[in-house]
Amino acid sequence: MRHKTVFAQTALLALLVFSLVLSGCFSSREKDIEAFTKPSTAEINAENYVLQPPDEIEIHCSKVPEINMQRQRIRPDGIISFEGLGEIKAAGRTPKELTSVLQEKVVFLYALTGENPIDVRVVVFKSKVYYVIGQVSYPGSKDLTGRDTILSAVSNARPTNIAWLKRIQVVRPSADKKIVRPKVFELNYVKMVENGDTSKNVLLQEGDIVYVPPTVLGAIGLTIGEISDPLGRGLNTYYLIQDPSGDNRN
Repeated sequence: MRHKTVFAQTALLALLVFSLVLSGCFSSREKDIEAFTKPSTAEINAENYVLQPPDEIEIHCSKVPEINMQRQRIRPDGIISFEGLGEIKAAGRTPKELTSVLQEKVVFLYALTGENPIDVRVVVFKSKVYYVIGQVSYPGSKDLTGRDTILSAVSNARPTNIAWLKRIQVVRPSADKKIVRPKVFELNYVKMVENGDTSKNVLLQEGDIVYVPPTVLGAIGLTIGEISDPLGRGLNTYYLIQDPSGDNRN
């Protein structure tokens, strides 16, 4: 009987809390989507990508077998190293910039000719991530490839059955909100999938957050569980102390 009373009180408290919170739980602004880029208008190429640990690169230089097709993971200190070429700083440089540095060394050591004797390609993008959190089966950080959209991010994370797909929040954080306000807009994923409306299917950037909230009933259920589970365990412990035999029929 006591357990039922506690559960009823907990459910009532959860309903009250969510009634108060739902009106202001999201801080999205429709115009904030203007800070994001549409896939159709984005110019993305490897030349603009800035290398950082632990990205992996591959060297193409057919005239120098010692380094040709060699893969290097950028070390935590930002360095790559080759026998004969030594240590070279890769972090903070684009593939084109790193190619120029390597080319100077290769041309000098091996007396190569030609305009482009060496080429650096990014084969594993690992240094930049975005985040998908909330009611998804696979939450957490995701490797940013440069072509990740809201549609691909949410579908790959696999929303749960209590996900509020009509009110997904897309957040571009700010390191200092006094200088630059964080940008937040709301997305109706159901409308996007069922009606083919991709007007809000923007490209994600490094550090972006995709939050998939629970539905109202789902949120209430989660809150009841968070409150009632510890209370239930506490009450069970209390009754055991009062009556070690486990007979709590009164």
